[in-house]
Amino acid sequence: MNSPAADYPATNSQSLPAKLNAWYALHARDLPWRHPDTTPWAILLSEVMSQQTPVARVIPLWHAWLERWPTPVDLAAAPTAEILKMWANLGYPRRALRLKECATACVERHGGAVPSDIAELEALPGIGHYTARAVAAFAFGQAVPVVDTNVRRVYRRLVDGRFLQGPARARDLADVASLLPHVDPDPRLVQRHVSHPPHDQPTAAPGRTDNADVANLMCAALMELGALVCTAKSPSCDQCPVVEDCAWVQAGKPQPTEEEATAAARRVQKFEGTDRQVRGKIMGLLRAAGEGGVSKKEIDLLWTDTEQRERALRSLLDDGLVERNGRTYQLPQ
Repeated sequence: MNSPAADYPATNSQSLPAKLNAWYALHARDLPWRHPDTTPWAILLSEVMSQQTPVARVIPLWHAWLERWPTPVDLAAAPTAEILKMWANLGYPRRALRLKECATACVERHGGAVPSDIAELEALPGIGHYTARAVAAFAFGQAVPVVDTNVRRVYRRLVDGRFLQGPARARDLADVASLLPHVDPDPRLVQRHVSHPPHDQPTAAPGRTDNADVANLMCAALMELGALVCTAKSPSCDQCPVVEDCAWVQAGKPQPTEEEATAAARRVQKFEGTDRQVRGKIMGLLRAAGEGGVSKKEIDLLWTDTEQRERALRSLLDDGLVERNGRTYQLPQ
């Protein structure tokens, strides 16, 4: 199927960095992990906590975690039960367990520091392609494409002329890299034979260009544009700094086809009435309990559907988020 933007001129990649970065300088949110003295560990923590979780919920817990465990060494030595209690209402508590494993790996493999190399970041427990590049970019200043849902949506509208971002694709990194004025070495881009964009002009510094810092800032600007302006349901095109370059706008803002809309609806994760909700209720009960844990009867009172409640409890046991101690259940000790 041809893109709705097929009959329109290609996006002017050379003009995008200046427009996006100027907009970002004026409108970026003052998030605490964006402050210049933020450590790589604090940035990694913010990225993991912010996955599928509202920023307003993350900020106070991010501060609390850093106050208690300011380095990987501190978290690696922390009791698992305490970590799960401190995770509070962030959801997806397996992330808390992975963070402890990640901290332990930083201690054992990297002397207690967060590595800057993308391949080494990806090798850490719980750190995927996105988080590795976000840390490389925002903690270490590397100009590598950072692609989350927001960035994918901006690209699809700006370049492909489609309203919906669609599912993640293997080519997403290369697509976003094509917009950047510079790309630092990235193992997955090398696999796809992508290095510097054709408009990149090398300088005397090996492997770097005058555009490297501009590209690094542009990564943050693309994410912020998707979060604040080019939103999923109601984009504010009148506030967009690159509206004149947008293929979706030039194509007349075509709406998704019925097939595309149906596929997108299937990808939306529901919460009410799901096993995730039951798991959350059980974890909340255990976090509030004392050292003695809770009885099975107390868990049974949380949810009336016996089959679903038992399934949720078994999955928590299998995931290592809950332990059984005789007749009681508790957080892992």
